[in-house]
Amino acid sequence: MALATRTDRRSSIARTVWDSSVGKKTVMAVSGLIMLLYLVVHMIGNLKIFFGPDEFNHYAHWLRTVGAPFMHEEWTLWLIRVVLVAAVVAHAVSAYQLSRRDIRARPAKYVHRRPRASYATRTMRWGGVILGLFIVWHVLDLTTGTVHSGGFQEGHPYQNVVDTFSTWYGDVVYIVAMLALGLHVRHGFWSAAQTLGAGSRTRDRALRATADVLALLLTAGFIAVPVGVMTKVVS
Repeated sequence: MALATRTDRRSSIARTVWDSSVGKKTVMAVSGLIMLLYLVVHMIGNLKIFFGPDEFNHYAHWLRTVGAPFMHEEWTLWLIRVVLVAAVVAHAVSAYQLSRRDIRARPAKYVHRRPRASYATRTMRWGGVILGLFIVWHVLDLTTGTVHSGGFQEGHPYQNVVDTFSTWYGDVVYIVAMLALGLHVRHGFWSAAQTLGAGSRTRDRALRATADVLALLLTAGFIAVPVGVMTKVVS
């Protein structure tokens, strides 16, 4: 009986936190930082393509066997995927519900017409939509090969990447998405820092600079791959 009472109390606290705007913003901040950490690691891995097909393909194979022999083949990779999907869903749901709550809190009509959202808010909103669509395309292109432009070669990620970025639309989709990613990271990192209480008069400038540097490095690092293929540095 006591155990059930404690469980109910914890469940009630969790629901209360989730139902609050602060709770949703915290979920957005934490899930966003999880995805940011993945992006940094993913970008570093992508840059291995400049060291040739053997290096890049070996890295891709290592991802499937990381954690072995303790973890079975691909178990660690699937665990990472599950965490990322959970983070993406939590981030998107929190953002949507906060947006709907903000709209409901506004008056029915403004006396004077004015923008309904700030530049940062619009950037985050539409950037999130663009990135969501890009993730679906990216998985179908380079993971499953469903929409791959050339003949998808299982176990040959280097050639698959080259094939994708040998088409103008593959380059356009990827570069536009990475520009949206940079803006999203720039605003998102700053917002997450404020939500988690890291901001202060003395730290705000450093946090803004960190957000700018992260956004710039991620954007440049990811875009370097299609540019490398376009310029035949990678071929």
